[in-house]
Amino acid sequence: MAKSPEQLAHEQWLGYIQPEGLVVSIPALLEARAHINQNFLPRHRAFLDFLPKDRTGQPIGELQAFLSFAESILGWQQADIAGAPQGPLLPDTLQFYLRDYSETLQPKYALRDFTSDDSDWILLIDELPGVQDFDAALPTSARQWQASAQARFERLLRETKVPVGLLVNQQAIRLVYAPRGESSGFLTFRIPELIQVAGRPLFAALDMLLSADRLFGVEKKEQLPAILAASRKYQNVVSTRLAGQVLAALYELLRGFQAAHDQSAGQLLKEVLARDPNQVYQGLLTVLLRLVFVLFAEDRGLLSTDPIYTNNYGIGGLFERLRADAARYPDTMDQRFGAWAQLLTLFRLIYDGGSHGPKFDLPARRGYLFDPSRYAFLEGRRSGDDSITIPRVSDGVLHRVLENLLILDGERLSYRNLDVEQIGSVYEAVMGFTLEVAGGPAIAITSPKKSKGGAPVTINLEELLRTAAAKRGEWLQKATGQKLAPKAATALKSAASLPDLLAALDRKIEKDLTPAVVPAGSMIFQPSPERRRSGSHYTPRSLTHPIVEAALAPILQQLGTEPTPDQILNLKICDPAMGSGAFLVETCRQLGEHLLEAWRRTDSLPPVPPDEDELLHARRVVARRCLYGVDKNHMAVDLAKLSLWLATLAKEHPFTFLDHALRHGDSLVGFTTRQISYFDWAENPQHNLFGKLLQDNLEFVLRNRANIVNAPDTEPYPRQRA
Repeated sequence: MAKSPEQLAHEQWLGYIQPEGLVVSIPALLEARAHINQNFLPRHRAFLDFLPKDRTGQPIGELQAFLSFAESILGWQQADIAGAPQGPLLPDTLQFYLRDYSETLQPKYALRDFTSDDSDWILLIDELPGVQDFDAALPTSARQWQASAQARFERLLRETKVPVGLLVNQQAIRLVYAPRGESSGFLTFRIPELIQVAGRPLFAALDMLLSADRLFGVEKKEQLPAILAASRKYQNVVSTRLAGQVLAALYELLRGFQAAHDQSAGQLLKEVLARDPNQVYQGLLTVLLRLVFVLFAEDRGLLSTDPIYTNNYGIGGLFERLRADAARYPDTMDQRFGAWAQLLTLFRLIYDGGSHGPKFDLPARRGYLFDPSRYAFLEGRRSGDDSITIPRVSDGVLHRVLENLLILDGERLSYRNLDVEQIGSVYEAVMGFTLEVAGGPAIAITSPKKSKGGAPVTINLEELLRTAAAKRGEWLQKATGQKLAPKAATALKSAASLPDLLAALDRKIEKDLTPAVVPAGSMIFQPSPERRRSGSHYTPRSLTHPIVEAALAPILQQLGTEPTPDQILNLKICDPAMGSGAFLVETCRQLGEHLLEAWRRTDSLPPVPPDEDELLHARRVVARRCLYGVDKNHMAVDLAKLSLWLATLAKEHPFTFLDHALRHGDSLVGFTTRQISYFDWAENPQHNLFGKLLQDNLEFVLRNRANIVNAPDTEPYPRQRA
């Protein structure tokens, strides 16, 4: 589908400015009818006239006073700007006291919404002197918070619950979006760039976002705060499309290891295929989980930012090198090797940790996901043998895998823009498959749009060709759920060879997953019966939030109107089928809010590291003390652990900090109390003293459960559990 001129204009200025994190999305801008004014030359000329001039009369890229710019160019009125000479005073509600540092954060100005009866605040403004760097730590005393202007401003936006702000100095205007409990993002408009001819689209974008017309002259749903909030919702669209590309990356990895297995004369995977073929699937899936996790962590600064890491170990740097190689040597990428060895080194580095010099120090993360012994074949090792023969997975394979993970619609994807739930949805798309060996030439058929499983099925083409012509359509529908159009169905019946068959099936072939026919004897993926029955479902935040809120409400009500921190931390919340941990992540967010409120109310806030905020610290404590989960899928358990690790930004913690609480198992099987008591699957287990004692306790709990659940609101639960 051709792109509209409005969309192309947005792609142009966003490409110039390179946003940090998610601020605005093009679909949200288009929905709000926020378009670049193509007749912006008069406005740009007025902007140039406003700026100071040099000796030759040329404009200088400096703003001597932001208020004058806001009035003259953006059309704001001082009467609407709190803190301005002709505006109201800044209210105390826009201040935040940092108790640990005995200092107060406050904006210089605040723009109020005069169209609202409640006098809502549209955005806060902080103006720095001269050209002071937004991102460098401010020169302060040892007792003050050693943080940058950007970090301080984000903290102020979150604490005042006014998520939109402008951070300005004489040479830049930065639009910051920092909603409470979510990741932040910003756009930086540099004045020296705006005065250039090439910078005119940037000025037009600045005017579109911040002019009085956009802030006051349109409906609420089309104003700047609404656009920024709506942009977050479009993450779901991105994650859905990314999930399809991640599935294609999984198939690409499979082809890469098939080629490496063939080059080793069938020795690379011989042992694991004989023992359990699904270990290969789980190992390749683990590689993808590692890659997506590292990309997310790198974009959010959770791993090292030292040049030694970024240039020699990081995935971002590896992809740039592979992309440059692909441009120079497009025909030989599948004969070049080395990238896979670098990835294995990175995985070992994350697991074991490492350091070099005073600045590069990566702590050991440990954890099941990066354990090199878990899937030894990835390193070319066999059981009982520590020698390593690196599998010959080509650079071309790794380039295509990373391209699927990093490029969306031709543009580089920033994982910093995605919430943890979106990362979970990407992971879930590649779960629920089994590995088989193709009995004949095979091809993947796309899943029907109405299919619950939403996963392609790989069919044996020779078997379909051997089927009676009149029965082929029925065979295909039974195997894949697909029904061909009349013309294709006729071609299927008359097909006499594999090329004829491929031509008839052409519109139903999943070419991203199987671009060519898979030879007989090769490894293929098939959706498991469970996945085909129930599918792999992503639970969006719009659903988890109200459900968790309703589930926690009666529990919190039992604690009274002002629960103490200990009461909150004594809660035990368990998800018996946690999947990727979406409900646990949302529970972590909500309980973190309640815990932080209790800490402040009781003046018992623990020390918070300078580079963290109090809410993230509260979430981390909640994750460690209150949350439990079970899932019968090993990979889902890993995913839930990493989701909570990412949600709490536990930068200095190993991946094992939740191993005690998130476990593998099936908590939803049906057992009688007798079977539970005696730890025996048998319907009539043999008596023993311990089992009798446990059964008596279980029966006591069951008899009294109704009394516990129906206890008056004034009585606390005997055990605060949900």
